[in-house]
Amino acid sequence: MLNKFVYNYFLLLFGFIPFTILIGSSLSLLNIILIDLSFIILILYLKDFSFLKKDTLKYFYILILYLFFNSLISLDSSIGLSRNLGFLRVIIFFLAFNYFFKIEFFFRKVLIMWGIIISIVVLDVFIEGFFGQNILGFKSELYGRKVSFFKDEHIVGGYIYGFFLIIIGNLMNEYGAKYKYYILFFSFVVLVAIISTGERANSIKALLGLLIFYFLIAKFDFKKKIFSSIIGLVVISSLVFNSEFLKLRFYDQIKSSANSNNIYFKIYKSGFEVFKKYPILGVGNKNYRVETCDVNKQLSTPDELYEKLRYVCQTHPHQIYFEFLSEHGIIGTLVLFYIFYKLIFSKIKIVLHNRDYLQIGSLIYLLLIFLPLLPSGAFFSDFSVTFFSLNISILYATYSKMNIFNNNKII
Repeated sequence: MLNKFVYNYFLLLFGFIPFTILIGSSLSLLNIILIDLSFIILILYLKDFSFLKKDTLKYFYILILYLFFNSLISLDSSIGLSRNLGFLRVIIFFLAFNYFFKIEFFFRKVLIMWGIIISIVVLDVFIEGFFGQNILGFKSELYGRKVSFFKDEHIVGGYIYGFFLIIIGNLMNEYGAKYKYYILFFSFVVLVAIISTGERANSIKALLGLLIFYFLIAKFDFKKKIFSSIIGLVVISSLVFNSEFLKLRFYDQIKSSANSNNIYFKIYKSGFEVFKKYPILGVGNKNYRVETCDVNKQLSTPDELYEKLRYVCQTHPHQIYFEFLSEHGIIGTLVLFYIFYKLIFSKIKIVLHNRDYLQIGSLIYLLLIFLPLLPSGAFFSDFSVTFFSLNISILYATYSKMNIFNNNKII
């Protein structure tokens, strides 16, 4: 049994994760580091390290070793080293999550706190939509976009989406027997909030994620699923086409994206150009910008000049496959996808058979990370990796046979 102080201490740290992300990346990172360091101290005190031999962790060990190697062969090792070694915090966080979330009443309280915070943010997005600014007076400088509590960053849609399927899955587990229609309506409201931010990729993922989740719920019969899905899509289409801003973002700009001059296609091509130059090992994590943005680079041959003209100077290629290929090459990409297959894709059958909706929600989020063509943030960036670590931790921690600290294993 956990000491009451230790229990409450970790409850606050885990419970306020969504709040710390809202405040800023520095506080979010500090909170994760506090969880990691505190967990290390707890484990050292308990003197039980048997969990380190679990098969699941072997893939994390391979990943961190590969990332360290990737830093050594990078164009500029100092740039990617902190990001690569920083992935250690994800592994320790994963362990801490598994340890505490095996305690049912602990994770129930945490998820209630998360649900309250996310509901406040969703409400704030609608307030900003109606009044032109959020409850703190923050507003976007871009027409129609939403910032909510993020002040000057257009990431609130991605933030809500990161918790979306977790919250809906937990509600369906807890209250689906009696209140499934209310939960379905709430999920639709949250989806509309995400779409209203104008973040196209996150909106598409949230829509696909909810549809997949809905069709996997055994509580609704198939005919009702088809009928309500059609109604929902009609309502969303009506909202988009009756809003000048949303029509511009989701129809006009997506329609124009078929043009070869689309900025994302140019960035994707640039990422592929980098991959063609460094096909085996890539330029190194976070080094795409080094290769494409170095204005002082000597261009002595026609091929080098052509290459430079084909580049688009950005922090990353804005698409996970081009990011992996350009920064990790074919070898690194195969290593990464082997690890993700073992950690995520190989668990699909187990999760679907278990029918835990919280776990299903997390799995869907993780699978949609690898959706082709859609733009995405840098996978190893703090913002993206935080939501990756949250969802993969829930995927394992909330099912006793996959939890790292449970002896009855199927992993």
